[in-house]
Amino acid sequence: MSFIQEFDQHGAWRRQFALRLKLLSEWLVDNDLMEPGVRERLDQLHAQVRNDKIMVAFVAEFSRGKSELINAMFFAGYGRRIMPASAGRTTMCPTELGYDPEIPPCLRLLPIETRLQPQSLLDWRAATEKWERVDLDVNDPKQLAKAIQKVSEVRRVSQDEARSLGFWSDETPEDNPLPGSDGLVEVPKWRHALINMAHPLLKQGLVILDTPGLNAIGAEPELTVSLLPQAHAVVFILGADTGVTKSDLTIWRQHLAVASADAASRLVVLNKIDTLWDALSTTEQVQLQIAAQRVDSAEILGVSPRQVLAVSAQKGLLAKVNGDDNLLDASNLLELEHALGEDLLAQRRRILSSAVAAGIRSLQVETGRMVHARTRDLVEQIQELEGLRGKNAGVIKQMRLRIEQEQAEFDASGARIQAVRSVHLRLLKDLFALLGSTHLRNEVSALAKALKAPGIKLGVRRAYDDTFSRLRADLDKAQRMAADIQAMLDGSFRSLNAEYGFSLQVPTPPDLARFGQELVLIEKSHLQYLSLGNALRLAQPEFAERLARALMSRLRTVYDSAVNEVEIWNKSAAAQFDSQLRDRRRHFTRRIEAVSRIQQAAGGLDERITELQGMQAALTQVDAKLAELTELLTAPVAEDTAEPLSV
Repeated sequence: MSFIQEFDQHGAWRRQFALRLKLLSEWLVDNDLMEPGVRERLDQLHAQVRNDKIMVAFVAEFSRGKSELINAMFFAGYGRRIMPASAGRTTMCPTELGYDPEIPPCLRLLPIETRLQPQSLLDWRAATEKWERVDLDVNDPKQLAKAIQKVSEVRRVSQDEARSLGFWSDETPEDNPLPGSDGLVEVPKWRHALINMAHPLLKQGLVILDTPGLNAIGAEPELTVSLLPQAHAVVFILGADTGVTKSDLTIWRQHLAVASADAASRLVVLNKIDTLWDALSTTEQVQLQIAAQRVDSAEILGVSPRQVLAVSAQKGLLAKVNGDDNLLDASNLLELEHALGEDLLAQRRRILSSAVAAGIRSLQVETGRMVHARTRDLVEQIQELEGLRGKNAGVIKQMRLRIEQEQAEFDASGARIQAVRSVHLRLLKDLFALLGSTHLRNEVSALAKALKAPGIKLGVRRAYDDTFSRLRADLDKAQRMAADIQAMLDGSFRSLNAEYGFSLQVPTPPDLARFGQELVLIEKSHLQYLSLGNALRLAQPEFAERLARALMSRLRTVYDSAVNEVEIWNKSAAAQFDSQLRDRRRHFTRRIEAVSRIQQAAGGLDERITELQGMQAALTQVDAKLAELTELLTAPVAEDTAEPLSV
């Protein structure tokens, strides 16, 4: 199955999952089970499935055929090249291709001069007015290709300006661009490009990241600190005729090498195998040569040979455009597409399914608790009314007085509940402060100062180690604080349940440990800049400033996500108070109304008991339907998608 077919299947699964969530939401509303905590969790699940993106990053040194490979894999349906793929340097700035239905089809370009300003790339994304915009006609391949050609534009600047922008280093002159006869050098005109278009794969959540060569990668820390680590798969392209060159190895070691557990997310492509097709060599000889190159490349890069694939992007594109199945087979392009689809999409679908299943189970517990509390109240009320059979008016009157007394005692419990809430909010305030942006800035300030210090930064490695040690300690402390809050709520809930007959249950505490794992990944992605090989680059004030901004931006995202987890946990606990207080007040009102009806009509007792038994039977059906709906959402991922769910 090709990558496109696999992605279509993944998109169909996501749509089916979103539909089932929507049906569950409507059913909860219809059955008066959509409490604020449940709604919050459902909204999160909806967003998680709807906004799920799969980023595939294509990384290579210049002239490895990277943009041609993107054309062959994703845009052959246009019958021509869409991404610029001529000889020499093509993509001069990092280019993201994705789809946002809120934005018309367009190309947005961020001027390279923004590197001289303090905002991070993440901040610039929100400043839409600072980007140059070019509207795209997705139905006109010629206009589309011409517009996207702008990502290849360059500027000619002085060496001083190139230095300030990060493209000139006096310490490593071999990496500098060649000056022209006028002394000026070429640098990219744009810092970043965003292409928004309603391509079928992009609409289903695919994000393609096309990166420039080594010098441009290294000059933009946010690319390697933020974007590349977020990619679910990285396709690293080499020349089939050259194998792993020195500059290829530099890119791999500095930007792409990962822990063995994550190695499966890396695919290595030996491109341009058609250059090895030789009329003087037999097919078998060519295949042996390619196989040897695959083994050598795998050994040098430290990956499994099965992760090294040999293709011809140019012949694959030509074959797709002309409908030449034999040439397509010879290009090996489908083998690469299958590897991406099988390894990336299947794994991503399992991860997404597992994540939302955990949320659905929590939602089931919360809604199930409400159903069971209502059932218990009905059973108690039925038993209470059954006890009135054959009793005189005096006994019935006494029962009404007793219910009213219970109601008064329950109303007095409000102060106790407010006290628990007050303690809960005070503890949460301390937890939010620990994860807040002010505390984060304070923790990172020493490292930022060390990065911005002039000259060679001999002590920056210690500052990195100290900073990340403190950040990990903060998250460990936050986890302990969450556990303390959990214990406090558990004790309080037990007491309230015993004293007032509630069925309060502490929600599952937030798992902040996974954010600690993200800190480890961020730290690893920065270590490349602390090596001796990067000491001279790190000594450049402009580069160090960009690196500090990139770090803060990534850390802020992690901490914001942690805060969001705590907020959902808090709302889930608070919503239980509100729903059970409301249900209990409603329960007292119904008990008093029932006794009043019995006092007024002799036949009112049997009528009311029958009515309550009907409500009890309906709740039993609701409980069964809830189990059915949630079971479908937590079922293991199947290779095919299920039929729409009826409710």
